[in-house]
Amino acid sequence: MSEHRRKPPQPQGGGRAAGRRGTSGSSSGRRAAPRGATGSPSDAYGPDAYGSEGEERPYGGRAEARRAAQRGGSRRRAADPGRGGRRPAPAGPGRGRGRVADPGKKRIIDYPRAGKYGWRRWMPSWKLVSGLFLCFLGSLVAVAGIGYAMVSVPDLAKTATSQNNVYYWADKSQMVATGGETNRQIINLEQIPKAMQFAVISQENKTFYTDSGIDPKGIARAVLNMARGGETQGGSTITQQYVKNAMLNDQSQTLTRKFKEIFVSIKVGATVKKDDIMAGYLNSAYYGRNAYGIQAAARAYFNKDAVDLKPGECAFLAAMLKGATYYDPAGATSIDPAATADANRKRAFNQMQDTLNKMVEYGHLSAAERDKYRTLPTVQNPRSNTRLSGQIGYLVDLANSYLVTHSDETHVDQQKLREGGLSIYTTFDKKKIQELEASVTRVQKANIKPKLRPETDTHVQFGGASVDPGTGAIKAIYGGEDATKHFTDNADATGAQVGSTFKPFVLAAAMQWGKRNPELGPDQAQDERTIVSPKSLYNAKNKLKIKDYQGNVWTNEKGEEWLQTNDGQKSYGDPPKYLIDLREAMRESVNSPFVQLGMDVGLDKVKQAAVDAGLLESSLAGTSYPSFSIGTSDPSAIRMAGAYGTFAASGKQRDPYSVEKVVSKDGVTFEHKTKTNPAFTPKVADNVTDVLKTVVDKGTGTAAKLPGRDVAGKTGTTDGNKSAWFVGYTPQLSTAITMFRYDDDASNKNRTFLEMFGTGGQKKIHGASFPAQIWHDYMAEALKGEPSVPFPAPEPIGEIINEQPSPSPTPSATASESESPSPTPSPSHSAPSPSPSTSESCKPWDWTCDPSTGGATGGGTDTGGTDGGASTSPSPSDSAGNPRGNQNGGGGGLFGGPAG
Repeated sequence: MSEHRRKPPQPQGGGRAAGRRGTSGSSSGRRAAPRGATGSPSDAYGPDAYGSEGEERPYGGRAEARRAAQRGGSRRRAADPGRGGRRPAPAGPGRGRGRVADPGKKRIIDYPRAGKYGWRRWMPSWKLVSGLFLCFLGSLVAVAGIGYAMVSVPDLAKTATSQNNVYYWADKSQMVATGGETNRQIINLEQIPKAMQFAVISQENKTFYTDSGIDPKGIARAVLNMARGGETQGGSTITQQYVKNAMLNDQSQTLTRKFKEIFVSIKVGATVKKDDIMAGYLNSAYYGRNAYGIQAAARAYFNKDAVDLKPGECAFLAAMLKGATYYDPAGATSIDPAATADANRKRAFNQMQDTLNKMVEYGHLSAAERDKYRTLPTVQNPRSNTRLSGQIGYLVDLANSYLVTHSDETHVDQQKLREGGLSIYTTFDKKKIQELEASVTRVQKANIKPKLRPETDTHVQFGGASVDPGTGAIKAIYGGEDATKHFTDNADATGAQVGSTFKPFVLAAAMQWGKRNPELGPDQAQDERTIVSPKSLYNAKNKLKIKDYQGNVWTNEKGEEWLQTNDGQKSYGDPPKYLIDLREAMRESVNSPFVQLGMDVGLDKVKQAAVDAGLLESSLAGTSYPSFSIGTSDPSAIRMAGAYGTFAASGKQRDPYSVEKVVSKDGVTFEHKTKTNPAFTPKVADNVTDVLKTVVDKGTGTAAKLPGRDVAGKTGTTDGNKSAWFVGYTPQLSTAITMFRYDDDASNKNRTFLEMFGTGGQKKIHGASFPAQIWHDYMAEALKGEPSVPFPAPEPIGEIINEQPSPSPTPSATASESESPSPTPSPSHSAPSPSPSTSESCKPWDWTCDPSTGGATGGGTDTGGTDGGASTSPSPSDSAGNPRGNQNGGGGGLFGGPAG
């Protein structure tokens, strides 16, 4: 071995410094690793570090030496024990700054990293990171490849047709089978106007002809949103939307289905022509009105074939793809109260105009052609495209609406209804449905003659609903003449104000919470109240000045006093007090006593009583005005029947419902469970029933008498004679009937309720006329064979407000006629002496007597509140759940200045 590679001799002393000096002359210019005896730390460098004679192999530089040391498992070379320096650390566990790995055992993944200390030991190397990343990408590619290979391109004709839903009557017999297949017709792309194709491209996916069929950003958003538990998002491109529509056999809202949809979209985008995708999308999309595909949509909205659609109509239908619930100009309040006709019309117009503007911007439509479509196109009646005629259409819609609006319980939404395959068991009694329709038809044909009296008998409509008080089950409805011809379901939503049929809720509030103490302020008065008895006396004077509970004359925001009128401008009771008890006021439907009672109790309590009974708060209007107590609100016939059913059930409230059970291929998915809410105490409810019983026995509702049965009910007629009601019940069944005039032609933008003076050949329509007659005829048949059940006997309740002193407070059938009226000129609420009517021989508090007061009999005497020459109206806001609510001039009792 050459001399220049030989290690120079080590000095014998001097410690480390000498050792270093001794090695400084090495020709390699680098410090050599020391030789050592067996077991020397220098062995850690491995046998290759030395020659055959134990000489150290030279290194080319520091980096090479460092790498060699690292390969040996230690970065620092141990001291040579022969140098007199620091002795090596003894071997053993826990010694040193980290034991190194056996150089003979190499790890596949060097983590934690050998030869590193501190945080560097736990920092993965770039090799490790890049290796793992490449493995991850490889796995994704493999999964994607497998997924791509496993999915197939959907066949629209096979997969995008829904099964039928089967609806059953209450007796489990089949009512009708209907579903997605009822209104779909697939057509070729040549039959779809270019304007329709460009409308959806401009609005939905402007890069349709150049993209790959998927939107990575949209997919990421949808997957992330679903992973977080948020609402499912639809496809972003037309291709994705087409795939979603075509995959109706699997619409589960899961990540697995979403990934499957992505793979199918990729495959469709790569293998299917764009024109075929466009045709498939337009033929599979849902446009509302039970219309699947562009051909069905063209028929549903415009009654024409798709090939004949104009650009404006195409832009309109493209808006429907956003969600017809919120864009159909007819409205969809049965699904969402916010989807009113006016709101939907505005949304549809704005969306249509935006689509046309984009078509011009992207070069798909000329500006001159675009200018032809600055208004919404005229659409036809929303029911004209359905095959479910007569009452069946209303029944199916009502059941579907219940399922969707209660989807958190029923687990059925619009998508599941479109998929079909459900067995839906309804509460509808086939026999009662037929009897209610027959009763309406009989009265209508006998009295309403549009050809004979076109000015008064056109646009006359009826509605009705019948509810079981014990369960809330809707047994029958009358939605209108025909579901294929009529605009809306008159049992479910009309906008017709209920008038004096609202008065029982005022009486219930007075007996449940009582009138406030007039000597206390608003806060204290809420705590100190006096429960009101039906024997309480109230002023029944026509054009009565209404006061707040403290006795101050009520004025509106303009400072105008409220003068409450009665029907026919008639006062009841003897002057100057005009006092009658609440039973007589209800029996003769006198307005002024109940308006004042509502003010004494508090309109907030009146509202609470109505809601507790079962009315929807969204249907209540004018809640801050005195006339609220006499029916400015517009609840549906279903809700009115249900609320009166609360009185029939002695104060137990059950929400009306129309579906008992839903069965799918997986078994029973929903079964209704009746929930009972204690709205009123039995004492309160039974006293309301007892008062309403006198309305039928000898008041305005005598036309509704059922021989041999206990019947309670109330008539209602509204301001301007624009609607009339009769709502009544027996212990087994509660039914509401409404009548009104309303032009429901969707092309008429100024639709409103019409007066019924002269309708049916009558001077004025009252709740006691045609509505009460229909109620009587229907209930007589509906209860045939049912046992006659009496109402519970009411317990005495409350104190007699404004009671007048009398030597004989016990009710008597022979009151003296020689008593003179009270000389007090003021219509005080607590007159000191009785003032019996001059036309009766009974004392005011004696409701067992049968007085023959003046006024209309059997023809209804209530107007729901008129103002006797009022100035302005409180203009109640439209009900959110009703596209036509309160468009009749805000009738039902308004601010009134002095008459004249």
